Amino acid sequence: MEITEEQKIARIKNRKRTNILHKPEFFVIEYLCKIIPMWMTPNVLTGIGFFGSLISFAGILLAIENKYYFILSVIGLAIQWFGDSLDGRIAYYRNSPRKWYGWVLDMNLDWVSTALIAIGIYFYFEDYKFMAIFFLSGYGLTYILAVMRYKITDIYLIDADGLLGPTELRILTCVAFLGEIFIPNFFFVFGVIATVVVNIMNFFDFQRILKLADERDKRELAEKRDQ
Repeated sequence: MEITEEQKIARIKNRKRTNILHKPEFFVIEYLCKIIPMWMTPNVLTGIGFFGSLISFAGILLAIENKYYFILSVIGLAIQWFGDSLDGRIAYYRNSPRKWYGWVLDMNLDWVSTALIAIGIYFYFEDYKFMAIFFLSGYGLTYILAVMRYKITDIYLIDADGLLGPTELRILTCVAFLGEIFIPNFFFVFGVIATVVVNIMNFFDFQRILKLADERDKRELAEKRDQ
């Protein structure tokens, strides 16, 4: 059952997307929602997405012996995108959303998937294992900031600094995997640059959220005084 335009508006009003690829991605996902079989329920798609994370993790471990296994990690990320992008969208498309259940499940599995990539990085690098810690701490903070913003503004913004969302980050990670196959130390250099950029974005995002929190405090205090 397709949802009405009013339901579509209600669906996106508290889930803001500003990433570079959000428009073409939206059209692709809407098309996929129309053609995927009914047996692919939101929970099945969530499972498919997590299975993709496990494939990516396995690819990184296998790449320790043969770098061409990074291709397996790229395939895994593509599967992860399919499941992770469609599980919530298909629930709304079929008019059977479970907003809070889906949000909690999605956030936790996203974090586990990120941790798996970090564990893979830890074992892949012989001499630069600290990269796994920097990677996990940087991306972990993006999750924390997203939840903080949601609490303060009721808008769930999952795109880092308004430009990079999960899809763009997956693509960049695929570039890192493929580059490592052909260019020595590409993964390490790319990882250092990406981690620094993400943490800079987190710093400025933190400043914005802190300002929003201060504004909300002042607004709520003013409302109390008026009462």
